[in-house]
Amino acid sequence: MRNVLLVDCCVRGEASRTARLARAFLGALDPAAFHVTVVDPAAEGLTPLTAERLAARDGLLARGELGDASLRFARQFAAADEVAVAAPFWDLSFPAILKVYIENISVSGITFETLEDGLRGMCRGKHLVFLTTRGGQYDGVPWARLEQGSRYMEAMSEFFGFEKYVCIAAEGLDMVPDPEELLLAAEAKARALAAELAK
Repeated sequence: MRNVLLVDCCVRGEASRTARLARAFLGALDPAAFHVTVVDPAAEGLTPLTAERLAARDGLLARGELGDASLRFARQFAAADEVAVAAPFWDLSFPAILKVYIENISVSGITFETLEDGLRGMCRGKHLVFLTTRGGQYDGVPWARLEQGSRYMEAMSEFFGFEKYVCIAAEGLDMVPDPEELLLAAEAKARALAAELAK
């Protein structure tokens, strides 16, 4: 049984178009092969790190207290066999709650470590899958560089030590009268990826 962690940053909840991709992905995972855990950073009350919280965390790390409850999200992330992150395209990247989550899980000694020759990811996961929806078109266009959500997640995937990064995006949704066909195509890709993970 492999553990899949879905990080749900779909701020609009069930009405979110990105949530549709997440449901398609999770629904196609074989329950006999995968155990799924969903974490909602907003519902968990995660907040940005402050000077006080950083000092407290630095103290825990200095004492080697990596099992502290405040570090549970980092341990959960590092232990997952596969990680999927669902977050819509907002303001050229993604909702702030995803950055807050990343701040909270970027813990030296759990998700990464510092070596003499640089940083090394410590996460055991094979894939980091980024599921997203975009109102505009950012793939294969002159302004593609403005899309910073997937670019950032791909960098974090490498930082955390994942073997492979995959982005599934439904885009151009606000550029057509009815985006249903675009969403269905992205859902099909999400299901195909879920099936591929079982191989």
